[in-house]
Amino acid sequence: MQTDTERHSTTTQAGIADARAAMKPLCAFIGRAQRQCVTSLLTGEEGQFFIDKLVTLAAVVAKIPTTYAQESLGDQALVHLHYFIGGADWYITERDVDTDGAGQIQAFGMVNMGHGPEMGYVSIPEILAAGAELDFYFTPKTLAAIKSRRN
Repeated sequence: MQTDTERHSTTTQAGIADARAAMKPLCAFIGRAQRQCVTSLLTGEEGQFFIDKLVTLAAVVAKIPTTYAQESLGDQALVHLHYFIGGADWYITERDVDTDGAGQIQAFGMVNMGHGPEMGYVSIPEILAAGAELDFYFTPKTLAAIKSRRN
C-alpha cells in the first residue's frame, strides 16, 4: 500500500509529464521567461495548479480556429487567448496553421495599445519578444463581452 507521500510523488511525476507534454505545443504561445517561471513552479506548492493550467491552455490552443473561420461572426467571434503588457492587450480569435514547421507566425484578433481597440493580424513572436505575457486566468469569451467590459 502506498503512503500519501508516495501517492503524491507518483501523481506529481505523472502531472509533470503531462505538463511537459502540454508545454511543447505551447512554446510558440508563451514567452521564454514566462515558460521558465512556470516550469520552475511545477514542483512547488502550487504545482498542481500550473500542471492543470498548462494542460488546459494546450487544449485551448489546439481549438483556436484558423484564419477567416470566424470572419462572419463579427463581435460574436470567440476570443481564445489574451496577452498583456503595461496598458497593451491582445485578444486572439484565430491563428494560422503552422504548415512548414517554422513556428506560429501570425494570428488575428483585437489589439488595444492604449488608444482604442483595432482588429487585425498580429505576430505572436513579436508580441512575446515585446515581453507580453499570456494571461493564465483568461477564459474564452466573445469579442462583444470584451468590448463591453472595456467601456
